[in-house]
Amino acid sequence: MSNRWSLVIPVKTLVAAKTRLAAATGPHRTRLAVAVACDTVSAALSCPVVERVIVVTADPAAAGPLAALGAEVVPDPDRGLNTALRTGAAHAARLAPGSLVGALQADLPALRPAELAVVLASAAEFDQAFVPDALDVGTTFYGVRPGVPFTPRFGGESRARHLAGGAKELCPDGIESVRRDVDTPDDLRAARALGLGPHTAAVVEELWPAP
Repeated sequence: MSNRWSLVIPVKTLVAAKTRLAAATGPHRTRLAVAVACDTVSAALSCPVVERVIVVTADPAAAGPLAALGAEVVPDPDRGLNTALRTGAAHAARLAPGSLVGALQADLPALRPAELAVVLASAAEFDQAFVPDALDVGTTFYGVRPGVPFTPRFGGESRARHLAGGAKELCPDGIESVRRDVDTPDDLRAARALGLGPHTAAVVEELWPAP
């Protein structure tokens, strides 16, 4: 078994992305969503145990910039988040049948490669594992070992569904950036406190200059 990971990152159509940030970002919502996805993908590609990042999207506004960073882009069949993830995982299995396969949310603008590496090393010890979000309600990462069915259960109260599905919950110390997804202005402030990636930081500084 390879100790390298193929990570699948779903990027929804940007018209629908980050609707809960709409009031705060106005016409810049699409720019922010692309920037956040770029920082997530860049950090994942910089993680030493990540072999490849597969972005699943139907939006050319996201596909171009993310491909330019080095991600492999596959079309989203537009049948929901978990179908998109399974599509990306099937692509990963064709490319590298012996690699570990994980799903990572696209809205982790403070993601640090070293913290992701801690998560991936822990996840490699279990058939299936996941990381809960900062609120302990949702999920930011789900991964499986080779030969284990890839059954992501993202959306809504997905922490409970992943637990019920037998996945091991991973909560080691020092992985705050992996758990801090961004859906609301409060989430964005918390991510800013951790330290945003350069793409997101540039947009945020333009919208909300530091005092």
